[in-house]
Amino acid sequence: MSDRVPIAAVVSLGVTQNIGYGTLYYSFSILAPDMAAHFAWPTEWIFGALSVALLIGGLTAPWLGSLFDRIGAGRVMTIGSAVAAAALIACAYAPGKASFAAALIAIEVSANLVQYGAAFALLVQIRPQVASRSITYLTLIAGFASTMFWPITTALHAQMSWQDVYLVFAALNLLICLPVHAWLSRGAIRGRAATKTAPPKVEGVLAPEHRPLGFRLMVTGFSLMSLVGAAMLVHLVPLLSGLGLGATAALVGTLFGPSQVASRLINMVFGKHLAALHLAVIAALLIPGGAMILLLTAPSVPGAMAFAVIFGMGNGLLSIVTGTLPLHLFGSEGYGKLQGKMIAARLILSALAPFALALSIAHIGIIASLAICVTLGACAIIALLRLSPLVERLPPESPASF
Repeated sequence: MSDRVPIAAVVSLGVTQNIGYGTLYYSFSILAPDMAAHFAWPTEWIFGALSVALLIGGLTAPWLGSLFDRIGAGRVMTIGSAVAAAALIACAYAPGKASFAAALIAIEVSANLVQYGAAFALLVQIRPQVASRSITYLTLIAGFASTMFWPITTALHAQMSWQDVYLVFAALNLLICLPVHAWLSRGAIRGRAATKTAPPKVEGVLAPEHRPLGFRLMVTGFSLMSLVGAAMLVHLVPLLSGLGLGATAALVGTLFGPSQVASRLINMVFGKHLAALHLAVIAALLIPGGAMILLLTAPSVPGAMAFAVIFGMGNGLLSIVTGTLPLHLFGSEGYGKLQGKMIAARLILSALAPFALALSIAHIGIIASLAICVTLGACAIIALLRLSPLVERLPPESPASF
């Protein structure tokens, strides 16, 4: 087996990840106020519907993870692109609240089929011995989803209704993502047939007796980080506006995507000997650290910019370590199933985040809500630090950094 990163697969997945996250996730906060007005719902109830959809999507994730291993992640992603397009169309044409909520659930289920968890599993299946490098490169390319799709969604919405925006996004998933995922699926199948042998396994460094506790600690840390990230990302532009930044809020928000990319570039250049677990702890420090800066400096524009950069860097590293730390600790055997369980735990815990933050802001204010986010982020740091004594040894060159 070659030790070279499958560049064509990584670049192609980078395109589909930008579209997947942009159309199925980042666009929602821009369109939510008009969705609320259309269905005569308070805005927080629209985010409540999103939280229910995330929760149900999380409940399906363990089954989907097993599906990655059973029929191949490429096939799952191909199906997921078709489901995503159909769900976006159904959401656009929803005649009432119940049908809208059902379509939103379908969107979140389809997101699990096409976003990072599936893409990571596909890269592990294509070439497991270089999967950590492939995952790092993929997250580097896919780090522009928010930077691209917040202004794209805003520009489209200035010219058309939210329903028409979703129809455009459905076309992107159907006409770009589906063919790319089908091509990757066929390539993975042909590659396995050509070698006529199973890809070499990557062994995990965590001892078998430590794996149950290690998995719980890892998932707790990632889930709390995802909870804080999900809550603040969905509300990022409204949150900054509410702190008095006004029209500059959207501009500050555009720093988030490049900061994600910058953190991944820094890790690639300077983090060659940084262990995967240490990288995870750094990510856990940056996320609440950014929120703390915003809490202490608001409504300062430089403070908000520092928040966007640091928070974005933390989220950028989080995207890497959710793919590489499980591989490092537990190995490549059953990686898809492991990703499914981890996605489920993260989504179930963070499903209420958008609704909870909207409700919290409405009742106790932005400052108190940010303080809660900082506290939860600190708990994530503690959970990941508890992993360190369980690791028997860390190799001199961790697969998390390059």
